[in-house]
Amino acid sequence: MKVTLNGTMLADSDETIVVENNHYFPPASVKTEFFSESNTSTTCPWKGLASYYNATVDGNNVKDIAW
Repeated sequence: MKVTLNGTMLADSDETIVVENNHYFPPASVKTEFFSESNTSTTCPWKGLASYYNATVDGNNVKDIAW
């Protein structure tokens, strides 16, 4: 599974875990230099607290692209 933004690879792994149709990437497979913490957070009764992240590539910022 690969995640790209404007042609730039943000994450790449053959070992994602799927929960409710969402792919969760191993931390080592994510290029963290493109991400910054968002002020957004949510709570799920069975998954717990999720903190969100924005991604920026070539000046293009996508808010809350990942958690």
